[in-house]
Amino acid sequence: LIYDIVRYQSGDVDITMSLTAPGCPVAGELPKQVAEAVCCVAGVGKVAVSLVWDPPWSPVRMSEDARLALDFG
Repeated sequence: LIYDIVRYQSGDVDITMSLTAPGCPVAGELPKQVAEAVCCVAGVGKVAVSLVWDPPWSPVRMSEDARLALDFG
């Protein structure tokens, strides 16, 4: 659930993301996995991932295509 990605001219990247709930079982691992995946992109320098809870996530934040694909109607 990526809220924002900023890529600087230096190649460094700041990512702001959230999870569906603070108690999400992947809260400890997912931000690290996101950073590792982005680090693999050519030209990327340092990657910082910030996990935020505001604004809270809800299905309303999903695109129409995502809601249809996941049967959220």
